[in-house]
Amino acid sequence: MLIRRKNFLALSGAATATALLAACGGGSSDDAGTTGGASDAGGASGASDAGGAVTRADADLVIWTDEEKAVSLEEPAKAWGEANGLTVAVQTVAEDLQPNFITANQAGNGPDMIVAAHDWIGNLVQNSSIQPVQLPAAATEAIAPIGLEAVTYDGQTYGAPYAVETLVLFANKALTDVPEPKTVEELVEAAKAGGAENVLALPVGEQGDAYHMEPFYTSAGGYLFGKDGEGNLDPSDVGVGKEGSITAAEKIGELGKDGVLKTSISGDNAISLFTDGKAAYLVSGPWALEDIRTAKIDFAMSAVPGFEGMDPAVPFAGVNAFYVATNGKNPAFAQQFATAVASSADIAEQMFPKNELPPINLELQKKLAGDYPEIVKIAELAGSAEPMPAIPEMAAIWGPLGQADANIVGGADPESTMTSAGEEITKQIGG
Repeated sequence: MLIRRKNFLALSGAATATALLAACGGGSSDDAGTTGGASDAGGASGASDAGGAVTRADADLVIWTDEEKAVSLEEPAKAWGEANGLTVAVQTVAEDLQPNFITANQAGNGPDMIVAAHDWIGNLVQNSSIQPVQLPAAATEAIAPIGLEAVTYDGQTYGAPYAVETLVLFANKALTDVPEPKTVEELVEAAKAGGAENVLALPVGEQGDAYHMEPFYTSAGGYLFGKDGEGNLDPSDVGVGKEGSITAAEKIGELGKDGVLKTSISGDNAISLFTDGKAAYLVSGPWALEDIRTAKIDFAMSAVPGFEGMDPAVPFAGVNAFYVATNGKNPAFAQQFATAVASSADIAEQMFPKNELPPINLELQKKLAGDYPEIVKIAELAGSAEPMPAIPEMAAIWGPLGQADANIVGGADPESTMTSAGEEITKQIGG
C-alpha cells in the first residue's frame, strides 16, 4: 500500500501549531494533522474510549502512532516482541496524536513510544514528553546522514529514524524534451516548447503553500531561521523579510506574472493536472507516485531545480522516527526497540510493504532499488534537502509566509508583501 497523497503542512505544521497551543495552555486544535484508526497487541481495537480520551493498552511495550504507520508496524512489532519474550501493542490514535500523547504522558498513562514526524521534536521536548535515545555506534553507518540530523535537537539524539520524504520534480516525457531540467528557466522554456497547458503543477492556492515553495525560496537566497554559534536554529533570527527573501519574492512574482505559478493550482488539483496530461512538470513527493503510475504517465524524476545563477533549490526533508516517552511504564523496552530500529533494516523492511515510505536505512535502499527505483531515488534526493525545522517557533512561519507567496503570485508587490510577512512572524514568535 503506497502512502496516499497528503497535505504535508496538515501533518506537520498544523500539528506543530496544535502542540504549541497545548504547551502554552491553549484551547482547541483544528485536527488538521494526525489521523488514524486503532490496533491493539495482535489485533485491531479502539485506542480511545467513548469520551475521546486515549487509553493505554495492557502490554509490555505500547506504541502510539497514526493509522498508516500502525498498520505497517503491527506485525513486525509483534514478531519483535515474541522474539524478546515481550507483549507489544501498536495503537492508533484516531485524532490529535501529538496533544493526546503529551496529555497522557503528563498523567503517566501514555505509551512507551510514539512514531511520528521529526518536526514534532521541539514541542515534545518543550513539554518534557520524550527523552534522548542512545543509538548504537553502528547507526551512523547504517542510517543516511539526513536521518540522524533530523532527530538531533539541541545536540542530543531524540529518535530512531526509519523513513524520509522530500519534494522532487516529476516530468511528463510526452510534454517535454527535457525530463531533468537543471534550472527553473530551462524548465519553463522546455514546457512552453512542448505546448503544455500548464508549465508546472506546484501547489500555491489562495492561501499559499510555503512547504512546496521552499525550493524556490531557498534557491533565491531565502532562509527561515538563522543559526547560533553551536549550529542550532535561532528563532530570534527570522529570515522572512530580509534580503534573500525579498529576492525570492521577486523571482516568485516573476513566475506568477509568467503564468508558471498559479493560485488556481493547489494541493487539491496539482497532481491530477499532471496525471491528466495538463502540466509538463509537477513538484510533489512520494505520495504522488501511485496516481502517476495509475495514470500510466511516462515520467522522469529529478531534483527540483533552482534559478539560473543562484543557489541550489533546497526542499524540506521530513523524517519519520520512533521516540521514547519520558513517563512510559517500560522505557527500557522502548529503548531496546529504538536500538533495533536503528541498528538493522529488519523492522523498516517489514513495515515497507504496507506503507511504502522511502527508507532511511542505506542497506534497505540498496535492497529495494531494483523493484522500487523511484522510492529509493526520493530517499537519495532527500540527502540534499534540509530537515524541516523542529523548533516550536516554526508554527509561526507557515501561515504568513504561505499567504505572502500566494499574494505575490497573484500580483502583489514582492518586497512590501514579504516584509510584512516577516514582521507578522516576528511578532508571533516574540508575543
